[in-house]
Amino acid sequence: MRQHYGVRLRDLFLRDDDGRRRMTWRELRCYIRQLPPDARTRLASGDSDGMWGLQEHLTGVLIDEVRIGNWQRANEGVAKGKQSPRPKPFPRPGVGSKKTGGDKSSPQRQDARQRALRRAAERRQAIAAGQIT
Repeated sequence: MRQHYGVRLRDLFLRDDDGRRRMTWRELRCYIRQLPPDARTRLASGDSDGMWGLQEHLTGVLIDEVRIGNWQRANEGVAKGKQSPRPKPFPRPGVGSKKTGGDKSSPQRQDARQRALRRAAERRQAIAAGQIT
């Protein structure tokens, strides 16, 4: 953050001569949200989206298109059931990672969803019964 904004994280805990904080938690949140994609703080927190620029994303699209074109030519005239599988997209940062949702059908995720639905139903019942206002 010092590189981009000229502020230090320690300012969050220090006070000026008038006794006010040098930086508030709200300011810190705003600074972090507005960091550029290639900021070290973002990369250290696992946000790999900043590692790719426009050129890299366009190259990924080009690779995908070439793969699909080759797949179409290879399967031309082949019976439906005997065609080779469609090529997978070229891996991109942030796509398919745990950050974007991961495997939505995993047993842990299904279990957590069921527990959340149960808690919500219990809360609605308590509200309807007047136990919660």
